[in-house]
Amino acid sequence: MFTAAKLTLLLSAFLLPTALFQPSAAPADSPEYTADGQLKLPENYRQWVYLTSGFDMSYNPAMQMPGHHMFDNVFVDPASYKAFVETGTWPDKTVMVLEARGAHDKGSINQKGNYQGDIMGIEVHVKDEARFPGKWAFFGFDDAKVSKMIPQSATCYTCHTAHGAVDTTFVQFYPTLLSIATSKGTLSDSYRKETASAAPAATATAK
Repeated sequence: MFTAAKLTLLLSAFLLPTALFQPSAAPADSPEYTADGQLKLPENYRQWVYLTSGFDMSYNPAMQMPGHHMFDNVFVDPASYKAFVETGTWPDKTVMVLEARGAHDKGSINQKGNYQGDIMGIEVHVKDEARFPGKWAFFGFDDAKVSKMIPQSATCYTCHTAHGAVDTTFVQFYPTLLSIATSKGTLSDSYRKETASAAPAATATAK
């Protein structure tokens, strides 16, 4: 006859191994999609790891800037950041958010320089190897909470493939990660060629 104590021990012996073999849940910040394949905006991205900010950046020399200044802030989900620090590259299910904000020069006690204002747009860069032919995809968000994938014919794909320092991402502009990628040997061939070709020109200008 089992006492209550013996029954508890017996149940524990069966339940503990079962718990150990339960499949682990997906990371909380993995990309989420609607039934028709649209990406859901990760609304908690400002609690993620901050990578960098740019000011009036443009990768197209012919592009005319609008009549106002812009900041862009880049965030990445914590699990992917941790993996990058350990390996020098991005794991599957990486989610990166670029948040564009208007810049202001007049307000309160500010006398010089610029500070950030309202959000002007959000772009999300997702690595999902099973879902996207090129592993990565871009999504643009305005006021909506979901977004269709930007078509792969868009120039952002070819630009990132041709110039991304690590795994088609612009790690060259993320100062806390560039040194990690350099030490891990994960910089792309195209980026290393770009920096090598730019070095002599920079030296000549310095002279």
